[in-house]
Amino acid sequence: MESVQHSSTQRDAVRELRLHLVTWNVGTASPPPDVSSLLQLDSLSPAMDMYVIGLQEVNSRITNFLSDLAFDDPWSIFFMSVLSPLGYIKLSSVRMQGLLLLVFVKHAHLPFVRDVHTHYTRTGLYGYWGNKGGVTIRMSLYGRTVCFINCHLPAHMENTEQRLDDFEKILEMQFEEENIPSTLDHDVLFWFGDLNFRIADYGIHFVRESINSKRYNLLWEKDQLNMAKKKEAFLQEFIEGPLQFKPTYKFDLHSDVYDTSEKKRKPAWTDRILWRVKSLCQRALKEDDFSEEEQTISVTLNNYISHMSYGISDHKPVTGTFGLELKPLLSDPLVTLSPEGEWSAEHDVLISYSAVPGFPSSAWDWIGLFKVTFRHANDYVTYAWVEDDEISSNEDSKQVYMSAAEIPDVGGEFLLCYYSNNLQSIVGISQPFQIQPNRTLIGKDPAQEENAWVQKPDNLEPHNEF
Repeated sequence: MESVQHSSTQRDAVRELRLHLVTWNVGTASPPPDVSSLLQLDSLSPAMDMYVIGLQEVNSRITNFLSDLAFDDPWSIFFMSVLSPLGYIKLSSVRMQGLLLLVFVKHAHLPFVRDVHTHYTRTGLYGYWGNKGGVTIRMSLYGRTVCFINCHLPAHMENTEQRLDDFEKILEMQFEEENIPSTLDHDVLFWFGDLNFRIADYGIHFVRESINSKRYNLLWEKDQLNMAKKKEAFLQEFIEGPLQFKPTYKFDLHSDVYDTSEKKRKPAWTDRILWRVKSLCQRALKEDDFSEEEQTISVTLNNYISHMSYGISDHKPVTGTFGLELKPLLSDPLVTLSPEGEWSAEHDVLISYSAVPGFPSSAWDWIGLFKVTFRHANDYVTYAWVEDDEISSNEDSKQVYMSAAEIPDVGGEFLLCYYSNNLQSIVGISQPFQIQPNRTLIGKDPAQEENAWVQKPDNLEPHNEF
Protein backbone atom coordinates (compact mmCIF):
# COMPACT_ATOMS: atom_id res chain seq x y z
CA MET A 1 0.00 0.00 0.00
CA GLU A 2 2.87 2.36 0.79
CA SER A 3 4.28 2.06 -2.73
CA VAL A 4 0.89 3.00 -4.20
CA GLN A 5 0.70 6.10 -2.00
CA HIS A 6 4.25 7.02 -2.98
CA SER A 7 3.52 6.82 -6.70
CA SER A 8 0.37 8.87 -6.19
CA THR A 9 2.39 11.54 -4.39
CA GLN A 10 4.91 11.53 -7.22
CA ARG A 11 2.13 12.09 -9.75
CA ASP A 12 0.65 14.91 -7.69
CA ALA A 13 4.01 16.70 -7.55
CA VAL A 14 3.71 17.80 -11.20
CA ARG A 15 0.48 18.67 -12.93
CA GLU A 16 0.03 18.86 -16.69
CA LEU A 17 -2.73 21.03 -18.12
CA ARG A 18 -3.79 21.04 -21.75
CA LEU A 19 -4.33 24.54 -23.19
CA HIS A 20 -5.88 25.32 -26.56
CA LEU A 21 -5.25 28.83 -27.93
CA VAL A 22 -7.15 30.31 -30.86
CA THR A 23 -6.37 33.48 -32.77
CA TRP A 24 -8.73 34.61 -35.52
CA ASN A 25 -9.35 37.87 -37.34
CA VAL A 26 -13.07 37.38 -38.01
CA GLY A 27 -13.46 40.45 -40.25
CA THR A 28 -16.70 41.66 -38.54
CA ALA A 29 -18.47 38.39 -39.51
CA SER A 30 -20.95 36.47 -37.37
CA PRO A 31 -19.93 33.12 -35.84
CA PRO A 32 -19.91 30.12 -38.20
CA PRO A 33 -22.34 27.20 -37.76
CA ASP A 34 -19.73 24.85 -36.31
CA VAL A 35 -16.36 25.16 -34.56
CA SER A 36 -15.74 21.52 -33.64
CA SER A 37 -12.50 21.26 -35.62
CA LEU A 38 -11.33 24.72 -34.52
CA LEU A 39 -11.64 23.70 -30.85
CA GLN A 40 -10.53 20.12 -31.58
CA LEU A 41 -13.77 18.81 -30.11
CA ASP A 42 -13.72 16.02 -32.68
CA SER A 43 -10.22 14.91 -31.62
CA LEU A 44 -9.53 11.58 -29.91
CA SER A 45 -6.97 13.31 -27.65
CA PRO A 46 -7.80 14.00 -23.99
CA ALA A 47 -10.10 16.97 -23.32
CA MET A 48 -8.58 20.43 -22.91
CA ASP A 49 -8.30 21.97 -19.46
CA MET A 50 -8.47 25.53 -20.75
CA TYR A 51 -9.52 27.36 -23.92
CA VAL A 52 -8.10 30.80 -24.66
CA ILE A 53 -9.79 32.48 -27.63
CA GLY A 54 -8.46 35.72 -29.10
CA LEU A 55 -10.48 37.43 -31.83
CA GLN A 56 -9.75 40.54 -33.86
CA GLU A 57 -12.13 42.73 -35.90
CA VAL A 58 -15.19 41.61 -33.98
CA ASN A 59 -18.03 43.80 -35.27
CA SER A 60 -17.38 47.05 -33.41
CA ARG A 61 -19.76 49.61 -34.87
CA ILE A 62 -20.80 51.95 -32.08
CA THR A 63 -24.31 50.50 -31.70
CA ASN A 64 -22.92 46.98 -31.49
CA PHE A 65 -20.17 47.97 -29.08
CA LEU A 66 -22.49 49.77 -26.66
CA SER A 67 -24.95 46.88 -26.58
CA ASP A 68 -22.08 44.42 -26.14
CA LEU A 69 -20.89 46.34 -23.08
CA ALA A 70 -24.28 45.83 -21.45
CA PHE A 71 -24.69 42.24 -22.60
CA ASP A 72 -22.40 39.50 -23.85
CA ASP A 73 -21.49 39.95 -27.51
CA PRO A 74 -22.60 37.32 -30.07
CA TRP A 75 -19.17 35.65 -30.20
CA SER A 76 -19.01 35.24 -26.41
CA ILE A 77 -22.54 33.83 -26.36
CA PHE A 78 -21.64 31.50 -29.22
CA PHE A 79 -18.54 30.04 -27.55
CA MET A 80 -20.37 29.71 -24.22
CA SER A 81 -23.16 27.79 -25.96
CA VAL A 82 -20.57 25.40 -27.42
CA LEU A 83 -18.35 24.93 -24.36
CA SER A 84 -20.70 25.11 -21.34
CA PRO A 85 -22.42 21.76 -22.14
CA LEU A 86 -18.94 20.20 -22.12
CA GLY A 87 -18.14 21.37 -18.60
CA TYR A 88 -16.29 24.65 -19.27
CA ILE A 89 -17.19 28.02 -17.81
CA LYS A 90 -16.19 31.45 -19.03
CA LEU A 91 -13.63 32.45 -16.43
CA SER A 92 -13.04 35.94 -17.80
CA SER A 93 -13.27 38.12 -20.88
CA VAL A 94 -12.04 41.53 -21.99
CA ARG A 95 -13.18 43.60 -24.97
CA MET A 96 -11.70 46.69 -26.62
CA GLN A 97 -13.69 47.62 -29.72
CA GLY A 98 -12.83 44.89 -32.24
CA LEU A 99 -10.49 42.97 -29.91
CA LEU A 100 -11.99 40.22 -27.75
CA LEU A 101 -10.24 37.76 -25.43
CA LEU A 102 -12.09 34.87 -23.74
CA VAL A 103 -10.80 32.30 -21.23
CA PHE A 104 -12.74 29.11 -20.47
CA VAL A 105 -11.72 26.51 -17.87
CA LYS A 106 -12.94 23.10 -16.76
CA HIS A 107 -15.01 23.19 -13.57
CA ALA A 108 -12.47 21.19 -11.57
CA HIS A 109 -9.80 23.90 -11.92
CA LEU A 110 -11.94 26.81 -10.72
CA PRO A 111 -10.85 26.69 -7.05
CA PHE A 112 -7.20 26.88 -8.15
CA VAL A 113 -7.56 29.88 -10.48
CA ARG A 114 -7.16 33.12 -8.53
CA ASP A 115 -6.23 36.78 -8.94
CA VAL A 116 -7.84 37.08 -12.36
CA HIS A 117 -7.40 40.57 -13.81
CA THR A 118 -7.91 42.16 -17.21
CA HIS A 119 -6.40 45.14 -19.01
CA TYR A 120 -6.45 46.75 -22.42
CA THR A 121 -3.99 49.03 -24.20
CA ARG A 122 -4.99 51.28 -27.12
CA THR A 123 -2.35 51.98 -29.74
CA GLY A 124 -4.51 53.19 -32.67
CA LEU A 125 -4.33 56.95 -33.39
CA TYR A 126 -1.41 57.39 -30.98
CA GLY A 127 -3.23 55.60 -28.18
CA TYR A 128 -6.55 57.42 -28.47
CA TRP A 129 -8.39 54.81 -30.55
CA GLY A 130 -8.95 51.14 -29.73
CA ASN A 131 -9.03 49.67 -33.23
CA LYS A 132 -5.44 48.49 -32.65
CA GLY A 133 -3.70 47.45 -29.46
CA GLY A 134 -3.83 44.60 -26.99
CA VAL A 135 -6.22 43.01 -24.48
CA THR A 136 -4.82 41.05 -21.57
CA ILE A 137 -6.04 38.50 -19.02
CA ARG A 138 -3.75 37.32 -16.23
CA MET A 139 -4.25 34.86 -13.40
CA SER A 140 -2.66 32.65 -10.81
CA LEU A 141 -3.06 29.00 -11.89
CA TYR A 142 -2.30 26.51 -9.10
CA GLY A 143 -0.13 29.28 -7.66
CA ARG A 144 1.83 29.93 -10.88
CA THR A 145 1.32 33.18 -12.79
CA VAL A 146 0.09 33.04 -16.39
CA CYS A 147 -0.70 35.94 -18.72
CA PHE A 148 -2.41 36.03 -22.14
CA ILE A 149 -2.14 38.98 -24.56
CA ASN A 150 -4.28 39.17 -27.72
CA CYS A 151 -2.97 41.85 -30.09
CA HIS A 152 -4.00 43.53 -33.31
CA LEU A 153 -0.95 45.41 -34.59
CA PRO A 154 -0.69 47.94 -37.48
CA ALA A 155 -1.09 46.64 -41.03
CA HIS A 156 0.99 47.08 -44.23
CA MET A 157 4.44 45.96 -45.28
CA GLU A 158 6.25 49.16 -44.31
CA ASN A 159 5.03 49.32 -40.68
CA THR A 160 7.32 46.74 -39.07
CA GLU A 161 8.88 49.26 -36.69
CA GLN A 162 5.46 50.55 -35.67
CA ARG A 163 4.34 46.99 -34.93
CA LEU A 164 7.38 46.45 -32.71
CA ASP A 165 6.94 49.80 -30.95
CA ASP A 166 3.27 49.06 -30.27
CA PHE A 167 4.03 45.61 -28.88
CA GLU A 168 6.68 47.07 -26.57
CA LYS A 169 4.11 49.60 -25.34
CA ILE A 170 1.60 46.79 -24.68
CA LEU A 171 4.25 44.83 -22.76
CA GLU A 172 5.01 47.87 -20.58
CA MET A 173 1.42 48.25 -19.37
CA GLN A 174 0.84 47.79 -15.64
CA PHE A 175 -2.19 46.28 -13.94
CA GLU A 176 -3.88 48.79 -11.66
CA GLU A 177 -4.17 46.43 -8.69
CA GLU A 178 -1.31 46.16 -6.21
CA ASN A 179 1.01 43.17 -5.99
CA ILE A 180 0.37 42.01 -9.55
CA PRO A 181 3.58 41.38 -11.50
CA SER A 182 4.27 43.11 -14.79
CA THR A 183 3.57 41.11 -17.94
CA LEU A 184 7.19 39.96 -18.32
CA ASP A 185 7.34 38.89 -14.67
CA HIS A 186 4.69 36.19 -15.15
CA ASP A 187 5.88 32.59 -15.13
CA VAL A 188 4.39 32.10 -18.59
CA LEU A 189 3.29 34.73 -21.09
CA PHE A 190 1.37 33.87 -24.26
CA TRP A 191 1.39 36.47 -27.07
CA PHE A 192 -0.89 35.99 -30.06
CA GLY A 193 -3.21 37.74 -32.46
CA ASP A 194 -3.24 39.39 -35.87
CA LEU A 195 0.32 40.64 -35.53
CA ASN A 196 0.33 41.76 -39.19
CA PHE A 197 3.95 40.88 -39.96
CA ARG A 198 4.48 40.34 -43.70
CA ILE A 199 6.91 38.52 -46.02
CA ALA A 200 9.52 41.05 -47.18
CA ASP A 201 11.61 41.29 -50.37
CA TYR A 202 10.19 38.33 -52.29
CA GLY A 203 7.70 39.05 -55.05
CA ILE A 204 4.16 37.73 -55.07
CA HIS A 205 4.87 35.08 -57.72
CA PHE A 206 7.77 33.53 -55.77
CA VAL A 207 5.72 33.60 -52.58
CA ARG A 208 2.72 31.93 -54.21
CA GLU A 209 4.87 29.34 -55.99
CA SER A 210 6.62 28.45 -52.71
CA ILE A 211 3.21 28.03 -51.07
CA ASN A 212 1.82 25.93 -53.92
CA SER A 213 4.81 23.58 -53.71
CA LYS A 214 4.52 23.55 -49.87
CA ARG A 215 8.10 24.79 -49.54
CA TYR A 216 7.19 27.19 -46.73
CA ASN A 217 10.74 27.12 -45.39
CA LEU A 218 11.86 29.21 -48.38
CA LEU A 219 9.81 32.10 -46.96
CA TRP A 220 10.72 31.86 -43.28
CA GLU A 221 13.88 33.98 -43.40
CA LYS A 222 11.99 36.89 -44.99
CA ASP A 223 9.10 36.75 -42.54
CA GLN A 224 9.28 40.12 -40.76
CA LEU A 225 8.68 38.64 -37.31
CA ASN A 226 11.45 36.07 -37.77
CA MET A 227 13.74 38.83 -39.01
CA ALA A 228 12.89 41.05 -36.03
CA LYS A 229 13.53 38.22 -33.57
CA LYS A 230 17.14 38.08 -34.74
CA LYS A 231 17.67 41.78 -34.00
CA GLU A 232 15.37 42.68 -31.07
CA ALA A 233 16.51 41.34 -27.70
CA PHE A 234 13.03 41.47 -26.13
CA LEU A 235 11.63 39.31 -28.95
CA GLN A 236 14.35 36.67 -28.69
CA GLU A 237 12.80 35.46 -25.42
CA PHE A 238 9.58 34.51 -27.25
CA ILE A 239 9.27 31.03 -28.73
CA GLU A 240 7.16 30.04 -31.73
CA GLY A 241 6.47 26.70 -33.34
CA PRO A 242 7.50 26.11 -36.97
CA LEU A 243 5.31 27.74 -39.62
CA GLN A 244 4.40 24.49 -41.36
CA PHE A 245 1.05 25.74 -42.60
CA LYS A 246 0.07 28.07 -45.45
CA PRO A 247 0.20 31.82 -44.76
CA THR A 248 -3.20 32.71 -43.28
CA TYR A 249 -3.77 36.07 -45.04
CA LYS A 250 -5.27 37.20 -47.43
CA PHE A 251 -8.05 34.96 -48.83
CA ASP A 252 -11.15 35.57 -50.87
CA LEU A 253 -14.17 35.09 -48.64
CA HIS A 254 -15.56 31.56 -48.31
CA SER A 255 -12.64 30.04 -50.19
CA ASP A 256 -9.05 28.86 -49.85
CA VAL A 257 -7.96 31.04 -52.81
CA TYR A 258 -5.56 33.89 -52.11
CA ASP A 259 -6.65 37.46 -52.88
CA THR A 260 -7.93 37.81 -56.45
CA SER A 261 -8.97 41.46 -56.05
CA GLU A 262 -7.19 44.30 -57.85
CA LYS A 263 -4.87 44.78 -54.87
CA LYS A 264 -3.70 41.14 -54.97
CA ARG A 265 -2.22 41.26 -51.47
CA LYS A 266 0.89 39.15 -50.99
CA PRO A 267 0.17 36.17 -48.68
CA ALA A 268 1.60 36.45 -45.15
CA TRP A 269 1.67 34.73 -41.76
CA THR A 270 -0.12 37.59 -40.01
CA ASP A 271 -1.82 35.35 -37.41
CA ARG A 272 0.61 33.99 -34.84
CA ILE A 273 0.95 32.39 -31.38
CA LEU A 274 4.15 32.78 -29.35
CA TRP A 275 5.04 32.18 -25.72
CA ARG A 276 7.69 33.08 -23.18
CA VAL A 277 8.72 31.13 -20.05
CA LYS A 278 10.27 33.34 -17.40
CA SER A 279 12.51 30.64 -15.90
CA LEU A 280 14.07 29.97 -19.32
CA CYS A 281 14.92 33.67 -19.63
CA GLN A 282 16.46 33.65 -16.15
CA ARG A 283 18.44 30.54 -17.03
CA ALA A 284 19.82 32.25 -20.14
CA LEU A 285 21.12 35.08 -17.94
CA LYS A 286 23.01 32.68 -15.68
CA GLU A 287 26.23 30.95 -16.61
CA ASP A 288 25.32 27.68 -14.89
CA ASP A 289 22.19 25.81 -15.97
CA PHE A 290 19.19 25.52 -13.69
CA SER A 291 18.74 22.13 -12.09
CA GLU A 292 15.59 20.19 -12.88
CA GLU A 293 14.28 20.99 -9.39
CA GLU A 294 14.35 24.72 -10.16
CA GLN A 295 12.21 24.29 -13.29
CA THR A 296 8.78 24.91 -11.75
CA ILE A 297 6.86 25.33 -15.00
CA SER A 298 7.37 24.29 -18.61
CA VAL A 299 5.47 24.65 -21.88
CA THR A 300 5.32 22.05 -24.64
CA LEU A 301 3.77 22.83 -28.02
CA ASN A 302 1.74 19.83 -29.19
CA ASN A 303 0.50 21.30 -32.45
CA TYR A 304 0.45 24.63 -34.29
CA ILE A 305 -1.88 24.68 -37.27
CA SER A 306 -4.21 26.78 -39.39
CA HIS A 307 -7.79 25.84 -40.22
CA MET A 308 -8.43 26.28 -43.91
CA SER A 309 -12.08 25.22 -43.83
CA TYR A 310 -13.23 28.48 -42.20
CA GLY A 311 -13.99 31.19 -44.77
CA ILE A 312 -16.03 33.88 -43.01
CA SER A 313 -13.16 36.38 -43.22
CA ASP A 314 -10.03 37.03 -45.27
CA HIS A 315 -7.93 35.42 -42.49
CA LYS A 316 -7.78 31.75 -41.55
CA PRO A 317 -7.83 30.95 -37.81
CA VAL A 318 -4.68 29.56 -36.18
CA THR A 319 -4.58 27.33 -33.11
CA GLY A 320 -1.86 26.16 -30.77
CA THR A 321 -2.34 23.24 -28.39
CA PHE A 322 0.02 23.25 -25.41
CA GLY A 323 0.97 21.10 -22.47
CA LEU A 324 1.55 23.30 -19.43
CA GLU A 325 3.51 21.29 -16.85
CA LEU A 326 3.77 22.87 -13.42
CA LYS A 327 4.55 22.13 -9.81
CA PRO A 328 1.46 23.38 -7.95
CA LEU A 329 1.83 25.78 -5.05
CA LEU A 330 -1.86 25.18 -4.27
CA SER A 331 -3.19 21.69 -3.66
CA ASP A 332 -6.36 22.30 -1.61
CA PRO A 333 -9.36 24.52 -2.41
CA LEU A 334 -9.98 27.46 -0.07
CA VAL A 335 -13.54 26.25 0.51
CA THR A 336 -15.01 22.75 0.41
CA LEU A 337 -18.78 22.48 0.13
CA SER A 338 -21.52 19.92 -0.45
CA PRO A 339 -25.33 19.56 -0.36
CA GLU A 340 -26.83 17.93 2.72
CA GLY A 341 -29.26 15.06 2.27
CA GLU A 342 -31.73 14.72 -0.59
CA TRP A 343 -32.62 17.93 -2.41
CA SER A 344 -36.02 18.76 -3.85
CA ALA A 345 -38.37 21.75 -3.95
CA GLU A 346 -40.64 20.05 -1.40
CA HIS A 347 -38.60 21.24 1.59
CA ASP A 348 -35.87 23.69 2.60
CA VAL A 349 -32.36 22.37 1.87
CA LEU A 350 -28.98 22.66 3.57
CA ILE A 351 -25.44 23.30 2.39
CA SER A 352 -22.37 22.42 4.45
CA TYR A 353 -19.05 24.13 3.84
CA SER A 354 -15.67 24.58 5.49
CA ALA A 355 -12.89 27.03 4.74
CA VAL A 356 -9.14 26.75 5.26
CA PRO A 357 -7.70 28.62 8.28
CA GLY A 358 -7.18 32.31 7.53
CA PHE A 359 -9.59 32.36 4.60
CA PRO A 360 -10.58 36.03 4.00
CA SER A 361 -14.35 35.62 4.21
CA SER A 362 -16.76 38.52 3.71
CA ALA A 363 -20.39 39.29 4.50
CA TRP A 364 -20.81 39.57 0.72
CA ASP A 365 -19.70 35.99 0.01
CA TRP A 366 -22.41 33.77 -1.43
CA ILE A 367 -23.02 30.18 -2.46
CA GLY A 368 -24.71 29.74 -5.82
CA LEU A 369 -26.78 26.85 -7.14
CA PHE A 370 -25.84 26.25 -10.77
CA LYS A 371 -26.89 23.88 -13.50
CA VAL A 372 -23.95 21.65 -14.47
CA THR A 373 -23.94 23.41 -17.85
CA PHE A 374 -23.59 26.91 -16.35
CA ARG A 375 -21.81 29.47 -18.53
CA HIS A 376 -20.19 31.89 -16.06
CA ALA A 377 -20.26 32.90 -12.38
CA ASN A 378 -23.41 35.01 -12.75
CA ASP A 379 -25.32 32.19 -14.43
CA TYR A 380 -26.77 30.91 -11.14
CA VAL A 381 -30.27 29.55 -10.55
CA THR A 382 -30.38 30.95 -7.03
CA TYR A 383 -27.98 31.60 -4.16
CA ALA A 384 -27.58 31.95 -0.40
CA TRP A 385 -25.62 34.61 1.48
CA VAL A 386 -23.12 32.77 3.67
CA GLU A 387 -23.77 35.04 6.68
CA ASP A 388 -27.43 36.02 6.37
CA ASP A 389 -28.56 32.47 5.59
CA GLU A 390 -26.29 30.69 8.06
CA ILE A 391 -28.07 28.37 10.53
CA SER A 392 -25.19 26.65 12.33
CA SER A 393 -21.47 27.01 12.80
CA ASN A 394 -18.66 25.14 14.55
CA GLU A 395 -14.90 24.84 14.22
CA ASP A 396 -15.08 22.28 11.44
CA SER A 397 -17.93 23.47 9.25
CA LYS A 398 -20.86 25.81 8.75
CA GLN A 399 -24.34 25.32 7.36
CA VAL A 400 -26.54 27.63 5.32
CA TYR A 401 -30.03 27.02 4.00
CA MET A 402 -31.91 27.61 0.79
CA SER A 403 -35.66 27.97 0.82
CA ALA A 404 -37.74 25.32 -0.92
CA ALA A 405 -39.35 28.14 -2.94
CA GLU A 406 -35.98 28.80 -4.62
CA ILE A 407 -35.25 25.23 -5.69
CA PRO A 408 -36.22 24.30 -9.29
CA ASP A 409 -39.33 22.10 -9.32
CA VAL A 410 -38.19 20.20 -12.39
CA GLY A 411 -35.02 18.92 -10.69
CA GLY A 412 -31.97 17.81 -12.63
CA GLU A 413 -28.21 17.85 -12.18
CA PHE A 414 -26.64 20.81 -10.37
CA LEU A 415 -23.48 22.16 -8.71
CA LEU A 416 -22.79 24.43 -5.76
CA CYS A 417 -20.11 27.14 -6.02
CA TYR A 418 -18.72 29.40 -3.28
CA TYR A 419 -18.02 32.92 -4.55
CA SER A 420 -15.52 35.03 -2.60
CA ASN A 421 -16.19 38.76 -2.76
CA ASN A 422 -12.68 39.63 -1.57
CA LEU A 423 -11.01 37.40 -4.16
CA GLN A 424 -13.62 38.12 -6.87
CA SER A 425 -13.69 34.48 -7.92
CA ILE A 426 -15.19 31.06 -7.29
CA VAL A 427 -13.01 29.42 -4.63
CA GLY A 428 -14.93 26.19 -4.04
CA ILE A 429 -17.11 23.90 -6.16
CA SER A 430 -19.09 20.81 -5.20
CA GLN A 431 -19.42 17.53 -7.01
CA PRO A 432 -22.46 17.36 -9.33
CA PHE A 433 -25.62 16.18 -7.56
CA GLN A 434 -29.26 15.49 -8.37
CA ILE A 435 -32.25 17.57 -7.33
CA GLN A 436 -35.39 15.41 -7.30
CA PRO A 437 -38.43 16.68 -9.22
CA ASN A 438 -41.25 18.08 -7.13
CA ARG A 439 -43.71 15.15 -6.97
CA THR A 440 -46.66 17.44 -6.20
CA LEU A 441 -46.23 19.11 -9.61
CA ILE A 442 -45.73 16.03 -11.77
CA GLY A 443 -47.85 16.29 -14.90
CA LYS A 444 -47.79 20.10 -15.11
CA ASP A 445 -46.43 21.97 -18.12
CA PRO A 446 -42.59 21.55 -18.12
CA ALA A 447 -42.17 25.03 -19.61
CA GLN A 448 -43.87 26.50 -16.54
CA GLU A 449 -41.82 24.31 -14.22
CA GLU A 450 -38.56 25.57 -15.69
CA ASN A 451 -39.33 29.01 -14.26
CA ALA A 452 -41.14 27.86 -11.15
CA TRP A 453 -38.58 28.96 -8.56
CA VAL A 454 -38.52 32.36 -6.89
CA GLN A 455 -35.42 34.52 -7.22
CA LYS A 456 -34.32 36.92 -4.51
CA PRO A 457 -35.00 40.63 -5.08
CA ASP A 458 -32.85 42.15 -7.84
CA ASN A 459 -31.35 44.75 -5.56
CA LEU A 460 -29.87 42.01 -3.37
CA GLU A 461 -28.35 39.94 -6.14
CA PRO A 462 -24.56 39.57 -6.12
CA HIS A 463 -22.89 41.27 -9.07
CA ASN A 464 -19.50 40.22 -10.38
CA GLU A 465 -17.53 41.20 -13.44
CA PHE A 466 -16.99 38.23 -15.73
